[in-house]
Amino acid sequence: MPDPPAEELPHGYVEGAEEAAEAQSRLVLSDVDSGVVRVLDLITGGVTDVGRTSGVEESAGDGRFAYLAADGKVRIVDSGTWMVDHGDHVHYYRAAVREVGAIPGPGLTGAHSDVAVVAVSFGDGRASLLDRAELDAGTIAETGTIEDVAREASVVPYDGHLLVPVEQPGQVHVRSRSGQPVTTIDQPCPSPAGAAVTRRGVVFGCADGALLVTSEGGTFSGAKIPYPRPVSDAERAREFDHRPGSDVLAAKAGETGAWSLDIAHRAWTFVATGPALAVSAVGAGGPLLAVTADGALHAFDGGTGRETAAIPLLSAPGGAAPTIEVDTTRAYVNDAGVVHEIDYNDSLRRARTFELGGRIAHMVETGR
Repeated sequence: MPDPPAEELPHGYVEGAEEAAEAQSRLVLSDVDSGVVRVLDLITGGVTDVGRTSGVEESAGDGRFAYLAADGKVRIVDSGTWMVDHGDHVHYYRAAVREVGAIPGPGLTGAHSDVAVVAVSFGDGRASLLDRAELDAGTIAETGTIEDVAREASVVPYDGHLLVPVEQPGQVHVRSRSGQPVTTIDQPCPSPAGAAVTRRGVVFGCADGALLVTSEGGTFSGAKIPYPRPVSDAERAREFDHRPGSDVLAAKAGETGAWSLDIAHRAWTFVATGPALAVSAVGAGGPLLAVTADGALHAFDGGTGRETAAIPLLSAPGGAAPTIEVDTTRAYVNDAGVVHEIDYNDSLRRARTFELGGRIAHMVETGR
């Protein structure tokens, strides 16, 4: 008797995960006092504790995993939510929150991934390459290291390769996923710092502007987006924040304001926020958000720099530095033991407030 035909798995099936019709956003939060790491489910409001990590100094996320740097190592937490973008449609998944483990490395300058590899970059100029499929399964498997990364920048997996910013002579190298040289982007990038992935390519901060790296048919190229005026080292963009997938980036401009970088129009706009504790960009047609030293949250037109709304927000300005995380309809800002959910399309209205206790110092949103 012949064997029955194998059951056909539905398109997008992921073993052990539940598929959902909408983004299943969660926040990974670390408490600066107790060291407790928690995951806040923004759909249900539920909170899951994931152990303790004292002294977290930096954090990063790649859409599913949170990377928390403390005491010479980076702890990896699986938030249990992620999305898979097929271009013409998107799949959203949710699964259990879990601890994955930790990898050694001083500091954290970034963590970026694709379907095959995760690149975790450290402040000593090294990047650790991890097998993404193994990480999805709950195991850390290092496949290699890169030793010559610019110390303020990070390695970015892109189009089946790795983009590696190097300090001298200030360039972005294209390498294979195992780290072997392939080519070099012809446009220079002096003193690389910061990196962001957009639908139009990967952006690196340079001393003289930004470098946009794109790939078409396996051919990599770079386009420089120069600053609109001479910019001092203190004013240059060193870290970019934005809604994942969007084409508008935000960066602090020293103590004077913030930069809005429109990738589609390849243009910078200076926004006179004054000293900003945190900034982020919503995307094309949306505001640049900034939390200033007085604890207020501001919205600015990213194209003109004009302020469009402002509200008092932080209950204790001067405490743990806030983070702004942005998705398609809401922004989230940590404030001592509270997370504020902000409707940025409605004059910065507070939509919800999550009372968590403690003092939240780092926050990463996943599931987007």
